[in-house]
Amino acid sequence: MRELVVVRNPDQQSRLPYLIRLPLGEGLFLRAGGTWPREKAIYCYPVGPEEWPDEPEVVERVPVRSCVRRGAAIDLVLDRARENRSQIVFTKARGRDAIFWQTARVRRQARPNVTTPTARASGVAALPIVVDSGERYAYKFPRQQVELVRRRMPCGDYGVEIAGTLHAAVERKSLADLVGSLLNSRLKYQLTELAALPHAAVVVEDRYSQVFKLEYVRPAVVADGMAELQVAFPSVPIVFCESRQLAEEWTYRFLAAAYAAADHPAEAAPAVPATDEPVTMPEPSTAEVRAWARDHGLDVPAKGRLRPEVWQAYRRAHS
Repeated sequence: MRELVVVRNPDQQSRLPYLIRLPLGEGLFLRAGGTWPREKAIYCYPVGPEEWPDEPEVVERVPVRSCVRRGAAIDLVLDRARENRSQIVFTKARGRDAIFWQTARVRRQARPNVTTPTARASGVAALPIVVDSGERYAYKFPRQQVELVRRRMPCGDYGVEIAGTLHAAVERKSLADLVGSLLNSRLKYQLTELAALPHAAVVVEDRYSQVFKLEYVRPAVVADGMAELQVAFPSVPIVFCESRQLAEEWTYRFLAAAYAAADHPAEAAPAVPATDEPVTMPEPSTAEVRAWARDHGLDVPAKGRLRPEVWQAYRRAHS
């Protein structure tokens, strides 16, 4: 029978009081901190089977229904009615392999009781969103009006393109991924690439307050590191959105706003054969109409769509 076994660490000098054995492959052994049973995310790191005591003091032994490794995470389902789901996320902290373990109860506590709207963002129908092909468990935007395309992106996890060029992008991170990428400097390189775009952001699926509840990583180091990156890259905000649902909604609204604010070049008109009929000129671009309107004293915004009366005035002048 596959079991999750938690025992007390026989090393009295260790600040991590538990040893955990997971039924993954030949067995995955972890040294864990915090309290048991777990009431919040706890810090672990992998150890060898030689650390397992010969006569362990068992704290908990539970049959396991499912224990599956999926990329940088392990989804664990215990064979009991309550408190049976948890996720173990692998990352690096200060150059060492680190693991953060959180239960479904922890995620529920951070999940706000809200219903996100279904109205289209910025008036854009069927927003074309590019999803990076390397993104695992990507957002599906089930309540939003989008058209999804999966392909490799130069930076970010989700984006919108203008004239075939990436115009805006959002990098998605869990709190564990944010901390790990901050400590190993990967986040700095990601922000460097994102800052080259007209619009970009990093969205975190957690609360900012959880930064100050991290164990075995000094919260001040993480908070200072993020603040320094925000000063260095002011055009790429790091936004905390409490939950995956709200992070997905914020990503959709951000990309829609960036898409609506861009100047969209008109599609090329199809070639027509020479006839005696008058030839209809191709539709001008938004930028051309904007420049014409300013030259003729019309009040138009610096970015975004133009009012219908501006287009009507342009067409009347060029008819």
